[in-house]
Amino acid sequence: MCRLLLVLLLILPLPEAGAQTSEERGYAIALEMQRRDAGWRDMRAQMEMVLRNRQGDESHRLLRTLTLEVEGDGDKGLTIFDTPPDVRGTAFLSFTHPTKADDQWLYLPALKRVKRIASATKSGPFMGSEFAYEDLSSNEVEKYRYKWLHDATLAGRPVHVLERYPVYEHSGYRRQVVWIDTAMLRPVRVEFFDRKNAPLKTLTYHEYRLYLDSYWRADRMEMSNHQTGKSTELIWRDYEFQTGLSERDFDKSTLKRVH
Repeated sequence: MCRLLLVLLLILPLPEAGAQTSEERGYAIALEMQRRDAGWRDMRAQMEMVLRNRQGDESHRLLRTLTLEVEGDGDKGLTIFDTPPDVRGTAFLSFTHPTKADDQWLYLPALKRVKRIASATKSGPFMGSEFAYEDLSSNEVEKYRYKWLHDATLAGRPVHVLERYPVYEHSGYRRQVVWIDTAMLRPVRVEFFDRKNAPLKTLTYHEYRLYLDSYWRADRMEMSNHQTGKSTELIWRDYEFQTGLSERDFDKSTLKRVH
């Protein structure tokens, strides 16, 4: 895309649906979402992961997350498990890329080794949760093709409803339907369809808060698997931004030393 056209897409308000094709409007909305969430530099947070089986039995894990915004590339993320004892010290490192396969590694303290997550297995479950490895990447615009479906109302709030199709050839998803709050331009619901185009999972975002007068973050996210009856809830706490993280904090060699 030429630079002038990109600048115009970023600075002009979103056109009415009739002024564009559904694909162009979907892309413009996704691009504006990314633009509004740029500039936070780095983030730390605490997280509780709640795993629920079909019967409703729960298990809980406590984690720490660090994220670095990378200019010209996708985000870098580090997730460290603190409890329970059987997963303490497990660490997950992810380098998101817009147009090529993400780089991901998992450190397993019981084996004392770093395991690289192969491209063909990124649709698999992350640490027994209903989140796949590919769900843990930042959503760079270039990772999908888009189509605006319609505008609607969800829980009393106006939303854009987009369909997006993963460009990544090993994705576990045929498509995703994303419900986006029109005021804050953040997702409130994502419906995932498997490779056979059957409903697979639904991710819902709850209790958004605004940080630094610019950046919306959800306090709670829940991924429900319609095929297994299981779900995973992520409860976020203590968001901190611009804490001075750098590339050194996301070096693969540090995975074995996190504590």
